[in-house]
Amino acid sequence: MAKPEHRMLHTAQLKSAGYDEKQKVLEIAFHNGQLKSYRGVPPEVARRLFAAPNPASFWEDRIAEEYPVDNGRAPAAQDAAAKLNDLFGKSS
Repeated sequence: MAKPEHRMLHTAQLKSAGYDEKQKVLEIAFHNGQLKSYRGVPPEVARRLFAAPNPASFWEDRIAEEYPVDNGRAPAAQDAAAKLNDLFGKSS
C-alpha cells in the first residue's frame, strides 16, 4: 500500500493525517513521532476529521476507539542537516 498524502492538522497532539480511500485507511502522524493507521475508516469519517474545527477532539471521540489500528513510528527526516543548510545557508 502506498503511503497516503498527508495534510497538516495544526493541533497540539496531531501533526498530520492522510487517507487512502481505496484501502479505507486513515493514517495519523503525531507530534511525538507516533504513526497510527486506522483500518476500515469510511470516506465520510475521514472527510469530517479534515473539516473538524478541532481534529484532535474528533479523533478521540470518533476514531481512536472505533477502528482497528496499526501502530508505528513516523519515518525520520532524511538528510536533515542538508535540508537545514539549504534553508538557512551553510555556516562558515
